[in-house]
This record gives sequence, C-alpha cells and structure tokens, in this order.
Amino acid sequence: MENQIIALRNEITGKLSEVTDLSELDAIRVAYLGKKGSITALLKGMKDLSVEEKKSFGAKVNELKEEATEAIDKKALELKEQEIQRELDSMPVFDVTTPANTDRGSYHPITLVQRQCEAIFRTMGFAIIDYPEIVTDYECFEALNIPKHHPARDMQDTYYLDNGQLLKSHTSAAQNAILKKYGKALVEKGEPIRAIFPGRCFRNEATDACHENTFFQMEGVMVDKDISISNLIYFMKTMLSEVFRKDIKVRLRPGFFPFVEPGFELDISCLICGGEGCPSCKQSGWLELCPCGMIHPNVLKEGGIDPEQYTGFAFGLGLTRLAMMKYGVKDIRNLNSGSLKALAQFTDDE
Repeated sequence: MENQIIALRNEITGKLSEVTDLSELDAIRVAYLGKKGSITALLKGMKDLSVEEKKSFGAKVNELKEEATEAIDKKALELKEQEIQRELDSMPVFDVTTPANTDRGSYHPITLVQRQCEAIFRTMGFAIIDYPEIVTDYECFEALNIPKHHPARDMQDTYYLDNGQLLKSHTSAAQNAILKKYGKALVEKGEPIRAIFPGRCFRNEATDACHENTFFQMEGVMVDKDISISNLIYFMKTMLSEVFRKDIKVRLRPGFFPFVEPGFELDISCLICGGEGCPSCKQSGWLELCPCGMIHPNVLKEGGIDPEQYTGFAFGLGLTRLAMMKYGVKDIRNLNSGSLKALAQFTDDE
C-alpha cells in the first residue's frame, strides 16, 4: 500500500505542474482530498491491516494529505498571482503627460457594481454567462416549476409580447439553459456547475423609492454533490464583504419561490440609514437584496440533472439595490432617470 502513496504523490505533482486555471485546480482538490477522493480512499482501505500497520500507514497517509493540501494551496496562490499579472499586462499604457479630459463620461453605477461582482465570482471559479432579455414562457416559468395558471405567477406582473414571448421578469429564466449546457460535464467529468448571469429584468409594477419597472439582477447557481445552504451563505458573505470592503450584517428569513426548496430572503442591513429606518428600506432597517435557496428537485430534473445524486443552490442578487447600498442612492428612480447630474458623480475608479 505504500507504493500507492508514492504513486499518488507523483501523480498529484504531475497534475499540479500542468494545471492552468483555478477551476482545474479545484477539480484536482476534490479528486484527491474530497470525501470520495483518492487520498481519503487510502484511509478507508486500512481495515485489513494490523494495529501497528494501521498506525504506521495512517501517519504516512496523513503526511501525504498535508503535502497535497499545501501544494494545492501554493498552486492556487501562484495561479491568482498569474491572473493578476495578466490583467496588469493587458491594461492600456497611458501617457501621463497628456492633458486630462475633464469632460469624459463615466460608467453607470450598476455597471460598476456588476463588473465588480463578476470579477469576484470569477476568482471563485464561476463562469459569466450572457442571456437574452426576451424569453419564452417555458424559460421564465414552466422550467422553474411554475406551470401555466399557477398562482405563483401573480407574484410577477409580466410584460408579454404579441408573439407569446415576454420580457424576462427575473434572471432565473436562464437557469434551465445553464443546467442543460453544463450538466454533461457535471455527470461525465464531475465538474460542478458554477455560473452567474447578470441581466436586465422587467415587471409591470408601481414605482417608488425602492421599486422600478426596469431593474438589474444577477442570477447565480452552483450544482454538485453534497451542496448545502452553508455553501450558499459562504459565497454570498464572501461576495458582499468584497463589494463593501467590510463585514456586512445579513439575515436569512423564509421566503417562497417555486423554483427553490427551501427558499429564503437574504436581507442586508440598510447602509443608507445604518439600520435605523428610511424610505429606501421602508423604515425597517433592512433591505431585501437576494432571494435564494436550494434548487427545487423539479427544476434540476427539468434541466437534465438527477436530483437524487446532485443538489445545488441558486440566488437572484439585486444589482440595482446593491448599487443603491454601495453608493448611498436613496431613490431607485434616479438610476434610470438619465439625469447627468445624478449619474456624472460615478467613475470607473469607484
């Protein structure tokens, strides 16, 4: 069995020398250090050894596990540094002697927040997917466990087109396509589905300081074996702490969404009023930011994923509300107003 340890050590070293991105590295981590990984399997095969042999062999396996963990962590740091260097190398060269153009434009605050979120999730191995604004009834509702005439459709007053299609009322409309696109790699190669898809959404509803008929969301999904709510909380806390550059107070409360079970509302303590209450948070001190939950088995099945073997989480992050919190915008209507006075204060340096 010691030959197995030597073979695994050489195998890990060889694979780490060939890995080129963080998603590949994560697959190696799971393959060797996961619950069903090769190193873990060595420990399970000790049952036929004597007490002394178990003691000696177990120590060597643990030593291999520590070596592998250290080597993978070192490689992760190396890949992150390489990615940063690639970004630096691709940046345009500016002539610092050129006079400044004070009349230049600036990015919209929602664009700034979206790009920041994309960069954060990209470092965690998530793919960035674009998706149409006009979708079918199947994509927006039926594939998400919301059949025709289901009462849950009343939650979203939708803009329908003459041809039967509609303006998507939530970014969840992309879930079915994503599950089908990456499901084969999940089953055949054991590669987890990790993707986010930002986009503009539309709902025919009354506008006020915190509601608009046109707004931006960012849907995210992760599907693999043994995915739990704790994984969801980890990714959301990581993202929020990076966006706001500090720990953010959040809370989970039960929420009903037909495409997740269980479902939650992730609220963030209102940063505009400090949690004391204002029009933006309806005087509650909390702002609804992210409906989320564990993907409903019916949704997984509709996407070609076996819910008996795989689980996953999904979230619909409100980019518009996130921008309000980050930049202290008190009225959501300012973001779509086209007012240069309101929007010119933002730059890509934010």
